[in-house]
Amino acid sequence: MTIQQILSPFRRAVTDYNMIEGGDKIIVGVSGGKDSLTLLTALKAYQRFSPQEFELMGVTIDMGFKGRDERGLAAIKEYCQSIDVDFQVIPTDIAYIIFDIRKEKNPCSLCSKMRRGALCDFARKMGFNKLALGHHADDLIETFLLSAFCEGRLSTFLPVSRMDRTGVTVIRPMIYLWEKDISSFARQLPVLSNPCPANNNTKREYVKNLLRDIPQAKNRLFSAIISPDRYNLYDKVKRN
Repeated sequence: MTIQQILSPFRRAVTDYNMIEGGDKIIVGVSGGKDSLTLLTALKAYQRFSPQEFELMGVTIDMGFKGRDERGLAAIKEYCQSIDVDFQVIPTDIAYIIFDIRKEKNPCSLCSKMRRGALCDFARKMGFNKLALGHHADDLIETFLLSAFCEGRLSTFLPVSRMDRTGVTVIRPMIYLWEKDISSFARQLPVLSNPCPANNNTKREYVKNLLRDIPQAKNRLFSAIISPDRYNLYDKVKRN
């Protein structure tokens, strides 16, 4: 997978949902995984020919896990320097709160909210108005099914959403990209291993495995969520 192949659906999503405007200051949430590093790389590549001028900064939320991968973080910092993107690491005690205090058995939702909150707070403090997250098409579908199975709601995340508390707008430019394509591209990036003790043992992983057993399920669900001529959960999102 080449950067040109990544940029085609990436640019289409940015255009369809008017994700980037002139003068934007965008923080990229960089977990160190394949998705966030691909997002950072694609945004930097897009910045070179974008009709709108915008700023970029990569930010890693240090969850506070013991035995932090210092070498891996150094590699990410070096990579950011190589593509001319400022990079910051924000220390938190999120891991302690989730696993030691609350002892969450299914921590993904709470962890995501806490990390997003920390990123939005930092963005507001630094004068950045947008936060880019690395969610892709598989995440979109899995979130929809998790919402239906666990909450009884037909819902998933939006491509563009404004956080009322901070005023920061969250954008997800990779919603038209499939995880398998991101994985292929990310082989050339300094991807960190996931330190979370719940990795590969969550409800999301169960849904991911379920979808593998149903041919064409992902494509049909994606069309149902995105396409305006079907049951479109994005019908309230303004397109160009």
